[in-house]
Amino acid sequence: MDIAATAEKIAKGDRRALARAITMVESSRDDHRAQATELLETLKPQGRQAVRIGLSGTPGVGKSTFIEAFGCLLTGKGLKVAVLAVDPSSARSGGSILGDKTRMERLSRDPNAFIRPSPSQSQLGGVARRTREAIELCEAADFDVILIETVGVGQSETMVAEMADLFVLLLAPAGGDELQGVKRGIMEMADLILVNKADGDLKPAATRTCADYMGALKLLRKRPQDPAGFPKAMMVSALAEEGLNTAWGEMSSLVQWRRENGHFDGARAAQARFWFGEEVRQGLLRQLETPEARAVMATLAEKVATGDMSATRAAEEVLARLGGA
Repeated sequence: MDIAATAEKIAKGDRRALARAITMVESSRDDHRAQATELLETLKPQGRQAVRIGLSGTPGVGKSTFIEAFGCLLTGKGLKVAVLAVDPSSARSGGSILGDKTRMERLSRDPNAFIRPSPSQSQLGGVARRTREAIELCEAADFDVILIETVGVGQSETMVAEMADLFVLLLAPAGGDELQGVKRGIMEMADLILVNKADGDLKPAATRTCADYMGALKLLRKRPQDPAGFPKAMMVSALAEEGLNTAWGEMSSLVQWRRENGHFDGARAAQARFWFGEEVRQGLLRQLETPEARAVMATLAEKVATGDMSATRAAEEVLARLGGA
């Protein structure tokens, strides 16, 4: 790949170049990783900033329906929207369906929208291994809003909060009472809770659920990055396209307040530090995949299996050899 030419095309909004670049950053090949790093470093001086919105929720809550309706609302306002959808990978085959474009048919045809599904592979936390780098590429391509749709695994799905400016949690009507709302984990990370499917026969249940979560949020400790009234719970209907404009207004006001009070740039700096540490940790794990490390681990694993060495002592020996290397 011609890095300079690709960077220039991405900066001009070339979607083919952007798609190829995301494919490259998701690759595990050493040569692709080197090219991806060079490309990101080339694009970084542009300093473009999109509003990054992480979207999570349990399977069946209507994430894809919401993203399509919400994305169309934003493009209708003249904004360019990128959707990075993380699809669960099979624990048996390792494959993913990657069918988000077919589920967002209307948005996929919008010239101001870009949809990219990616497999989660073995990555935990609801996002793919290289979602953060895909976000940076979309920012360089001058998108105004980037929506990151997570796998949807439950209360431990908080990794997206380390790469987004806003974390939106979608809930279904009658999804839990007030005590459910104060559970630690994903709930306390949310900036905005949207009770979806607030239409038809489900509207009364959605009203009660929203009230439950509004009460639960008041019990959580106030965070310094939140203005008065946040985090908050609201009702929306992606199917009827109701409440979406109000939700966007709340998101915009929260982002604006954080920018004016220094929390926006502070959060991005903290996220950069977090991902620096994460890259170091992943690099250390890759050292265990070398033939030498595998041989040492196989020998020690046999000693552990026969009871000649404890698992803790064997692990300490492996780490000591890595440190010596």
